[in-house]
Amino acid sequence: MSRQQRDALDALLRSIPRGETPPSIDEQRSGFAAGVGRPAPDDVVTRGTVLGGRPTLELEPPTASGPGRLLYLHGGGYVIGSPDTHAGLVGELARRAGLRALSVDYRLAPEHPFPAAVDDGLAAYRELLATGTDPRDVVVAGDSAGGGLSIAMLLAAREAGLPQPAAVVLFSPWVDLTLAGASMRSKEDADPIFTEADIRAYADLYVGTGDRAHPLASPLFGDLAGLPPLFVQVGANEVLLDDSVRLAGRAGADDVEVTLEVLPGLPHVFQHHYGRLEEADAALDRAARFLTGHLDAGRRASDRLESVR
Repeated sequence: MSRQQRDALDALLRSIPRGETPPSIDEQRSGFAAGVGRPAPDDVVTRGTVLGGRPTLELEPPTASGPGRLLYLHGGGYVIGSPDTHAGLVGELARRAGLRALSVDYRLAPEHPFPAAVDDGLAAYRELLATGTDPRDVVVAGDSAGGGLSIAMLLAAREAGLPQPAAVVLFSPWVDLTLAGASMRSKEDADPIFTEADIRAYADLYVGTGDRAHPLASPLFGDLAGLPPLFVQVGANEVLLDDSVRLAGRAGADDVEVTLEVLPGLPHVFQHHYGRLEEADAALDRAARFLTGHLDAGRRASDRLESVR
């Protein structure tokens, strides 16, 4: 690990709510920003906008062309993180995929507990469609809590009668707030960032005494039928490993196309280390190809349908 990576990890660890006197919410958020935050790539233009009533960061790489849009939901345990902390990661994914991206600043707990984040994600997706974007031109991505939120948002969209997007990419998604995965304990010594207690602290702040198995809080327990193709990447050295493994199994059982990549020796959302870690760059390239491949497939199918008519 480089000195730069070590400094970032130390800042991130200081943001986790642990110990007899855990950091305040403000300290957690500033520590996370210092440990994870990276600016958008130099060639990616960023601008503030509003989507679904929430502040949203729009990122436009020079490679963007066509109608495709990437809707991104950031990670941070539903408590920390923002489009600014994830501008680098989202910008890199958007640049590699050649897509304009919209990163939503959904409301955070504990000020706004479940289901505020789901409501905000659904409102953003609903407005994107209502303003004329074809769902076949939309792809969704998210990391950690934002990965779980991405699936919850699409379950809520399905219940609201909205069409699904073309594809979804998830980096180390947190999809089980009951913490029932075996890796929550078996991988605790291998995970350089989180323990089971850390993850539980975020769940406490987000759901409180509510039902942690509710499908919009823990989409692992939802019916995933009808969701678009999923591409899931996770590090083998994560307490959240089994969230991804079980999600892939559940998606397959519900007849959803799913690709799962478990990368050996890597930690939670290792994609943040693009430009510093070869595995992160290669993973982002594969995720980008997955998104563009499904966008292209949707357009080809649409063109064939139009020709038949």
